[in-house]
Amino acid sequence: MYSSDGPRRRAPQGLPRALRDRSRTLVMGVVNVTPDSFSDGGQWYDTEVAIAHARHLVTQGADLVDVGGESTRPGAEPVTPAEELARVLPVVETLAREGVAVSVDTINAMTARACVEAGAVVVNDVSGGLADRSMAATVADTGITYVIQHWRGTPETMASLAVYDDVVGEVCAELADRVSAAHAAGVRDEQIVLDPGLGFAKEAEHNWRLLAHLDDLAALGYPLLVGASRKRFLAGVVPAQVAAEPLARDAATAAVSALAAAAGVWAVRVHEVAGTADAVRVAAAWRSGR
Repeated sequence: MYSSDGPRRRAPQGLPRALRDRSRTLVMGVVNVTPDSFSDGGQWYDTEVAIAHARHLVTQGADLVDVGGESTRPGAEPVTPAEELARVLPVVETLAREGVAVSVDTINAMTARACVEAGAVVVNDVSGGLADRSMAATVADTGITYVIQHWRGTPETMASLAVYDDVVGEVCAELADRVSAAHAAGVRDEQIVLDPGLGFAKEAEHNWRLLAHLDDLAALGYPLLVGASRKRFLAGVVPAQVAAEPLARDAATAAVSALAAAAGVWAVRVHEVAGTADAVRVAAAWRSGR
């Protein structure tokens, strides 16, 4: 059962006051400044277009925007940190200057530090510190809020690593290991958010099981971020004739957002904000009536 004072509603303390709102799940809007995103095919690759899109997401109800310059879809090829930074830094600088709460989606410590210095308030590392071993020390040094995602392998290899005897137990154990590594580098508990990494080295049944057991993840004692938006596993619950189209999964994404909000997660990460902004507010109103 949902508890307003339980660990599922604890927010990371290093964030601006508005992002420590305990009354509802927050909405993180996605801005992919990449030419090869699985969800939008590079639609926001141009700097000015990406900035305009981020502003639009805020008007739709995004509490913060997650700006990324490297695709992590299965099979994606890596980009250099220098290229990634060239893509994202102008976007982060402009949005932060305008007062938008910005998260930078990066696995590279160099990119993370530059974006934090430019005003980002969250580092969202899908590798959980595995891709760049200096990331945790960078996060500790800056004091920034740090999203540690569950990760196995790389975009090129992760599909072959989606093998589990007990996906919930193994993901929890592997996240706990990453938290320990972060602690060893000086990262404080109040900086940490955990993400189960839906779709990263996971088949559909693994994703659904993790979503059904968010309480087990919350029992690790940290706020949770859930990123299900438009992912392939949602294709199994939408009409077959449109299942292959990522944009056709937005209604299913909003449903996941509502259920994740009902489970008390700190934030949900989505491409289409308006539906999820409604969903998390409905969940909050539902809870208030109990």
